[in-house]
Amino acid sequence: MLSLLRLIAAAAVCVFSLAASAETHGAPITVGAKNFTEAAVLGEVMAQILEQRLGVTVERRFNLAGTKVAFDALRNGGIDLYVEYTGTGLRDILSDNSETRGAADVFGRVSRTFAERFDLAWLAPFGFNNTYVLVMRGDHAERLGSATIGELARHSVRYGMSHEFLERGDGMPALRQAYGLDVASLVGMEHDLAYEALAEDAVDVADGYSTDAKIATRQLTVLRDDRGFFPPYEAAPLVRQELLRQRPDVAAVLATLAGRIDDETMREMNRQVEGDRRLPADVAAAFLAKLGIAEAKEASRARSASLFGTLWQRRDVTWRLALWHLLLTACAGVLACVVAVPIGIVVSRRPRSAAAALGIAGVLQTIPSIALLAFMLPLFGIGARPAVAALFLYGLLPILRNTVTGLRAVDPRLVEVGLGLGMTRRQLLRQVELPLAAPFILAGIRTSTVINVGTATLAAFIGAGGLGEPIVTGLTVTDTNLILSGALPAALLAIAVDGVLGGVERRATPRGLRLRPIDA
Repeated sequence: MLSLLRLIAAAAVCVFSLAASAETHGAPITVGAKNFTEAAVLGEVMAQILEQRLGVTVERRFNLAGTKVAFDALRNGGIDLYVEYTGTGLRDILSDNSETRGAADVFGRVSRTFAERFDLAWLAPFGFNNTYVLVMRGDHAERLGSATIGELARHSVRYGMSHEFLERGDGMPALRQAYGLDVASLVGMEHDLAYEALAEDAVDVADGYSTDAKIATRQLTVLRDDRGFFPPYEAAPLVRQELLRQRPDVAAVLATLAGRIDDETMREMNRQVEGDRRLPADVAAAFLAKLGIAEAKEASRARSASLFGTLWQRRDVTWRLALWHLLLTACAGVLACVVAVPIGIVVSRRPRSAAAALGIAGVLQTIPSIALLAFMLPLFGIGARPAVAALFLYGLLPILRNTVTGLRAVDPRLVEVGLGLGMTRRQLLRQVELPLAAPFILAGIRTSTVINVGTATLAAFIGAGGLGEPIVTGLTVTDTNLILSGALPAALLAIAVDGVLGGVERRATPRGLRLRPIDA
């Protein structure tokens, strides 16, 4: 038993080290991006110009779940830079709701305060203002006679808002108070799904960004902010000062992008990703080549319009993501075994201790998985380590519970016989109790691992990669085929893991305890 635990512990160290090293190896500069189309395109623009101009390796950490995750990752060193918006920095991060005097005033405030308080630098803006807007279907806005938010406030309508907008200091609570909005109903949803809800008449009003391509392609009406509630939202690189002190040439290279992207250009790049089904990397490369500040690259094929075509087109990417997904799950599973099995052995004969241990593990299990992932960010930053830590905690209960149950299920008479034959407690545990409890323990490991294969798809929201990446990206660009290109392999991986561990469970069951069909 001790040798088995040593083997599991050694495997845990190796797997965890592999996950951590893969996270940082060969990536001197890490570019982050939030989980929407524009952020991915601008992240690629910055990453590619740094790669070509400086010859450095750039690691991409895209699809980060909103401002808080991206900003905390920047402060903690998980990423070195990402695109932020000046209005977001002022209202949401600094909670400064004072009156503003234009774009220059907002940029000056956030530049000074971020440098003093966070040791972060705002570089020159790209040139466009992606402000928040409220949008409606054109026919509905015309029927209500609402061209401004103030006119909308006279009507009781259904609002569908992005989750982040519901929580931001410059979001729905403050907007509702400023305009006195009459809210018939209010639901939170992913940003890009709100456009689908508008099209299906599930909601009347949604929040959007002024550069969203869907506003034009779906012929939506933008309600004018007649009271000037929203400040300027100029997009600009937000960079760690530590990186600039080590690599001042980073600022010089990114400065070549200052003022080069206007509203129409950004809207068109977003449309190419969402409407033409092009990769953000290809759109960014074409933009840089057009400006003449980077070499032109051969574009990849646009995403296929069919599910089978998408799966075939992405087969190499899917294989790589599946292996990484399996590595994350295996790391968490091994660590959970190392902790849960010994604890289960110790407390199995102590009812009060067992109740306490199972109670703690049960509480961890009740925490929503996305929340548990978020709790790990302050401790481990973004990437594989917080994902492994969260999955480890989430996988404890099935293993611990089945270890306790399996050891308690051992017939006491067998223990008495062993003691009568002169066996020690350690010999009884190793040679009698654990072999008999092995099917229970392995069933717990099997359950824990299969659950974590599915849960690990959420790790993409904290930059951990895996099969959750195409799911998150598909939600962003409203591409069902792309979503399924991550969901189907994840489901198949769970089935395969369940089958393999089921075979191990059967082989570990003592031959005399295996069920055989009864002859008629």
